[in-house]
Amino acid sequence: MDDLKPRAEKASFVIVIVLVTIAFVWLLIPFYGALLWAVILALLFNPLERWLTWKLSGRRGFAAALSVLACICIVLIPGVIVLSSLTSQATGLYERIRSSQTDPALIIQTMRDSLPAFVTDLLERFNLGTLDEIQQQLASFIGQTSQFIASRLVTIGQGTAQLVVSLGVMLYVLFFLFRDGRSLALKIGRASPLSPHHTAHILNKFSSVVKATVKGNVIIAGIQGTIGGIAFYFLGLPAALLWGVSMAILSLLPAVGAAIVWGPVAVYLILSGAYLKGAILIAIGVLVIGLVDNLLRPPLVGAGTRMPDYVVLVSTLGGIALFGINGFVVGPLIAALFIAVWSLFTEDRGTTRVASTVAIKEETTEPPQTL
Repeated sequence: MDDLKPRAEKASFVIVIVLVTIAFVWLLIPFYGALLWAVILALLFNPLERWLTWKLSGRRGFAAALSVLACICIVLIPGVIVLSSLTSQATGLYERIRSSQTDPALIIQTMRDSLPAFVTDLLERFNLGTLDEIQQQLASFIGQTSQFIASRLVTIGQGTAQLVVSLGVMLYVLFFLFRDGRSLALKIGRASPLSPHHTAHILNKFSSVVKATVKGNVIIAGIQGTIGGIAFYFLGLPAALLWGVSMAILSLLPAVGAAIVWGPVAVYLILSGAYLKGAILIAIGVLVIGLVDNLLRPPLVGAGTRMPDYVVLVSTLGGIALFGINGFVVGPLIAALFIAVWSLFTEDRGTTRVASTVAIKEETTEPPQTL
């Protein structure tokens, strides 16, 4: 009975820890995006903060404030400028669709007249739809697209206050992560129920994956979106910034990426008779945008995550489906931690088996004792 009381107290204490931790995480869920990006920015700008701390003779508070100011100037201000311009172009595109400046019948008629005779014969032979049916389908698609754009714009307008609050929380937490990040990491290491080796391995994996995923994907997305937007602008296509940002976001998906945007547009240009523009866009997409992805993604993303491309693709898609735009970080991070934890488990199990095998061999090779 005396042994049961300490065990019951220990089990009760563990249950209390688990319940309080779940409640605290549940409390933070509304601001998980702000906290996630505070951690990401703290990891990315950690070299700058350390350099400032050294230059300022160890004054961590001042160095942390300057680091936050650098994050605002480098990340937030350009992001706000791009977001405002993007909203303006999206509004103009929506107004153009709603005012019927883009006529589905005219688009189809132009494309149909530009098709070679053998393609038209194939359409009729395989009964792929009459002109009226295609017009109705395209009109329905444009209507749904315009409704989606309108709903997104309304959501952005309604979420302005929440966005400001989230940015405030992010910057506030970011300051303390800069100032107290090292001591916080040491406390997490001491409080972890795992062994020091396992804790250090998982924390290092977390840091390396976040840095590689964000730096690599953001650099690749920025380059591809910029090239695509400039190409759209010089080809005379409307809302070049909107499509450039769309290509930048979609470039977060390995293998497919920005081709989801420039591919259909190139096909449309060719079918509508703009053969030179379509060929130029295809050349830029394949030889420039695609080359950027193939050259930069392996060293920037793959080297840090050390995961196969198909794992990165599936985890990124799953993360975006579950967590929205934050999923391009959360998805690969979960996949990398999954691989890291199971690698540690396999390593420990292999070490245990080797130790057991050595012990069995020592027993069997021990000389018999004489009476």
